[in-house]
Amino acid sequence: MFKFKSPCEKTRQIMSKVASGEINDIDFEKSCIDKIKDLTGHDQVRITSSGNNSIFIALSAVEGDIIIPDQGGWHGFKQIAKFLNKNIVPLKTDLGLINTDYIDELDIKENSALIYTSFAGYCAEQDTKAISRYCKNKDITTIEDASAGIGDKENKLGRYSDIILASTGSPKIINVGSGGFISTDNEELFKKTSLPQKLSKTSQIVCSGIDSELEDVGEKLELTLNATDYLKKHLEDAIHADKRGVNVIIPHEDAKSISWNLKKSLTTDKSGFVTTCPNYNRIKQKAIAIEIKNLDYSCLKEECLDKIIEELKINNLQ
Repeated sequence: MFKFKSPCEKTRQIMSKVASGEINDIDFEKSCIDKIKDLTGHDQVRITSSGNNSIFIALSAVEGDIIIPDQGGWHGFKQIAKFLNKNIVPLKTDLGLINTDYIDELDIKENSALIYTSFAGYCAEQDTKAISRYCKNKDITTIEDASAGIGDKENKLGRYSDIILASTGSPKIINVGSGGFISTDNEELFKKTSLPQKLSKTSQIVCSGIDSELEDVGEKLELTLNATDYLKKHLEDAIHADKRGVNVIIPHEDAKSISWNLKKSLTTDKSGFVTTCPNYNRIKQKAIAIEIKNLDYSCLKEECLDKIIEELKINNLQ
């Protein structure tokens, strides 16, 4: 049985001590804000009650259109944009990967924004530097959901976008069970959105957990990336096999029944780590996604990964 990712023991202990009042003399909100500033390079950071609230704050400040990838993003992008009565412009992608040539084909208003995730469908890193450079030249604000990419040691993710946000819920890389953050160099963003910020306040308990998780977030992301790369090297049909990612997506016409079989053989102590496509959050074609990001770090050893590979091959997923 595999173990589903949960906050580490150190994080749980410090959150418990803050909740009980045993620790009450540390400003954990300020501490984790300082750490996030170091990671994103931004000078303005707010801790929020969830990743979706971070998205809400970011989209509230956009005056023009909201450009959303046609797949490989997060369904909350569209839901929140609709709630805010924003005009949504779908962006064609290469199985979730953003190609700036496709943005050239769009008719968009001034003061518009592109919102996307660090990893397309969690399986392939976006070229955030190129996307940011292109959009800056077009006066398009870039909003990067770096829930799965924060702490990237190669500094390719969570560094170049105008606005960087994340969820710190389970089973994210910063894994506290709730909370999130939003960062930017644009002070006007926070001046425009004072009300949603007030409605998205979180506690010192959550901040203490985020602060703890941030201490080794780079190492945790690297472990996940390496484990996913190991699987991709042993599977011939994975999409975006040459890209870094935190899951593996394998197209198959019989994805539903194969996924059912895998869920019975690759069991966990809590939620599973096998999902089925088509799924906007992954890709819009029949496929199976192996969510390495959902697994406890103790399950990212070669013997565990070899078990996954064996089960995939038994089910004709090469």
